[in-house]
Amino acid sequence: MATRQILAELAEMYRSRGGAAVRFESVGGVDALRRVQAGEAFDVAVLAGEAIDKLVASGHVVAGSKVDLARSNVAIAVRAGAPRPDAGSADALRNAVLSARSIGYSTGPSGTALLKLFERWGIADAVRERIVQAPAGIPVGKLVADGAVQLGFQQLSELMHLPGIEVLGPMPPGCEIVTVFSGGVCAGSARARAAQDLLAYLRSPEAADAKRRQGMEPA
Repeated sequence: MATRQILAELAEMYRSRGGAAVRFESVGGVDALRRVQAGEAFDVAVLAGEAIDKLVASGHVVAGSKVDLARSNVAIAVRAGAPRPDAGSADALRNAVLSARSIGYSTGPSGTALLKLFERWGIADAVRERIVQAPAGIPVGKLVADGAVQLGFQQLSELMHLPGIEVLGPMPPGCEIVTVFSGGVCAGSARARAAQDLLAYLRSPEAADAKRRQGMEPA
């Protein structure tokens, strides 16, 4: 879901410049990986780089077709109008997490990295009963906006457009969580050349500004 806005914008840009019509279906990364592995018919898959590597290894994405598309940073959010804890340094963020009534995190690699950060800080046991994983396909920011969690962590691209929340900013220095999203040609595609052309466009300098508008950086 982190790439939903970017891919929608780039698909329209690609079509308007004479490329083929493209329709992206955006779902949670875990679900997307499962569906490609199950053999559903797709031309292109865009997922976290590690997931694309798994699909290449299992033969579901064409070897050599993987391209890195965007770098996505995890950001921190609170409910709109709620007190804004200090999250400007590693120590301040650690204290904010320990003080939070509840903490929301996502499925996928960014959520795993956050849990590892808590372990590194030595607070995993202290916060275990207060962490809430958003269901696949549900933004952490929605849980924050609804008051289900007090402090939320997710990709900036998934937080920045949601109503009812305030983004405190990115993870502070030393705590950065960055996901590289990659694309690859699905092995069952009957339009492999068109899929490669699309991926080349998504990787091109022409796509860079759209990525930045949606909270990511070119890979």
